[in-house]
Amino acid sequence: MTELHLWLRHETRTTERRTPVVPSDARRLAGAGVTLTVEESPQRIFPSEAYEAAGCRVVEAGTWRDAPADAVIVGLKELPDAPGELRHRHLFFGHAYKAQPGAGALLRRFVAGGGALFDLEYLVDDDGRRLAAFGYWAGYVGAALAVLHHRGRLTAPLRPTSKEELDAGLRPAPGDERFSSLVIGALGRSGRGAGVALIEAGLEPTRWDLAETRALDRRALLEHELMVNTVLTTGPATPFLTDKDFDDPGRRLGTVCDVTCDVGSPYNVLPVYDTITDWTDPVRRLHERPALDLIAIDNLPSLLPEEASTDFSAALTPQLLEFGTGGAWGRCLDRFDEACRELGSTEGKLGDV
Repeated sequence: MTELHLWLRHETRTTERRTPVVPSDARRLAGAGVTLTVEESPQRIFPSEAYEAAGCRVVEAGTWRDAPADAVIVGLKELPDAPGELRHRHLFFGHAYKAQPGAGALLRRFVAGGGALFDLEYLVDDDGRRLAAFGYWAGYVGAALAVLHHRGRLTAPLRPTSKEELDAGLRPAPGDERFSSLVIGALGRSGRGAGVALIEAGLEPTRWDLAETRALDRRALLEHELMVNTVLTTGPATPFLTDKDFDDPGRRLGTVCDVTCDVGSPYNVLPVYDTITDWTDPVRRLHERPALDLIAIDNLPSLLPEEASTDFSAALTPQLLEFGTGGAWGRCLDRFDEACRELGSTEGKLGDV
């Protein structure tokens, strides 16, 4: 590995407490010769002092804009709107390759500045399996919130917690009625996490994956009282739920948690809402009679920030030690280059109209 300078940026979203690199792994990286600069961040689950003790240099939040040109900027969620030109290499979840809202604007910022996006969602092995993901904890927290809401015990605003505390509230209390639950995408990371949470809640979830969704039994889906969707599609697919299903006389479905939150994508399998929910207002009513409620929070793992960060960092650190233009990182860069070419082609055609 050539000399590497990683710059861990502050997350501007106030509810984002996770970090892609925890202090213990920062120490491992520093021991391998990696230079680490860490921005101060008041909400990050691990204090700046822990990074300093691990051999990192701590700087003010937001100073990544003026970082040396060879620094690799590492984060999780969206970048602030400025600067308009991005000149660095950035590692984060960009959500820019499936025509999501703001995708084109983000890519144009990279093109203008000559930088590059290494989207962590596309950091995959030779078989296309993701090498570092928060999926398990997203599914776990999403299913837990859905159960708590269905039982009338979800309080807002939401706040970060520990798994022990979450599980204590999740376990069934005397008098709690059993209800039917469904996990779609049950064999993936998120689906496995959702299934474990539902079992912790005293339920026996139905588990669907590719075989069941290829020939979707809509009647069976609507007969479940709670559904957790963890399916992320990259191409056209049959929607799992549509507005027409709201008035279906056989619908028992009352609570939906969309862990994927693919809103705005043309491939969204739950095209029944157009904006996500958040920690302040985690539940939105989609239909009144009979009631159908939605939870669609796009940073669920940040409600369990220590557990989620520790697992993710453990998976990402070996990849950071191999950072470069080949292998998994090369595939990331290839996908970015492809997206930029597609953007240029699309805008060129629009300009000809």
